[in-house]
Amino acid sequence: MNTLYEYGGDEFIFVQLSEEMSLESNFAGMAITRKLKEKQVEGILDICPSNASYMVRFDPDVLDPEVLMNELKEIERTIDPLDVTISSRLVDVPVLFEDPWTHEALMRFRDRHQDPEATDLQYSARINGYANTDDFIEAITRSPFLVSMIGFVPGLPWCFQMVPREKQIEVPKYVRPRTFTPERAFGFGGAFSVIYPVQGAGGYQLYGIAPAPIYQKEQTLPDFKDSMVFPQQGDIFRYRSITRDEYDDIRKQVDEGTFTYQKKAFTFTPGEVLGDLESFSESVMRRLYHD
Repeated sequence: MNTLYEYGGDEFIFVQLSEEMSLESNFAGMAITRKLKEKQVEGILDICPSNASYMVRFDPDVLDPEVLMNELKEIERTIDPLDVTISSRLVDVPVLFEDPWTHEALMRFRDRHQDPEATDLQYSARINGYANTDDFIEAITRSPFLVSMIGFVPGLPWCFQMVPREKQIEVPKYVRPRTFTPERAFGFGGAFSVIYPVQGAGGYQLYGIAPAPIYQKEQTLPDFKDSMVFPQQGDIFRYRSITRDEYDDIRKQVDEGTFTYQKKAFTFTPGEVLGDLESFSESVMRRLYHD
């Protein structure tokens, strides 16, 4: 990796591991930032991992910037990111594709889209070489996604599908952003899937809506007991296509305060993933639903 190290004012160091997102660079950043957290270096205030980079905030009155810079370089030099054990969760994430709410939203903003005559799903299926939207949805739901970072707005999971590069889905963002996106909308931008945690603006292609929240300020649901944000970097999401009846049933559980995500604790090494992506994805699906 041609890593770029930069100071950001008096309190930050920014480290770019790669100019493009890849599982390799994300795993490297995950390994480095987790090792740094384990060291509990006095003076470090925050560690913020991203898709292919990370940033560290520190107190310069406590920790010399040059000392920290050297520590980060030493961690990168000595750590083997392929052999680091990552504690994770496998999570079943239901999604209602082609729902009425995101459809209404996307149709309001066709003048801001690359193809005003098509829906976001139709456009995305076509430019990725799929014959129809059903085949495109099957490609999204067939293989799991790695939660590569959390951010942009609180709780939003950026998810990168765990498939060989030639099978990656990629779509552009809107030409101009929408001023409205429904809460829990499921979308895609670049090579990343997202679930919008709250209502707001947005520019990702919209495909559906999740019935369960991934951010809950009130923390009344069991999955939010310890944090108002459900996703964690390193989680592995499997988006599962559901019917409208299933959607309504889950919404009822959410309203009653009884909904919990189907999930299982899971550990893996990046070497296992990158050694055979398709076999790893198959093992994830078996573990989540059958083991």
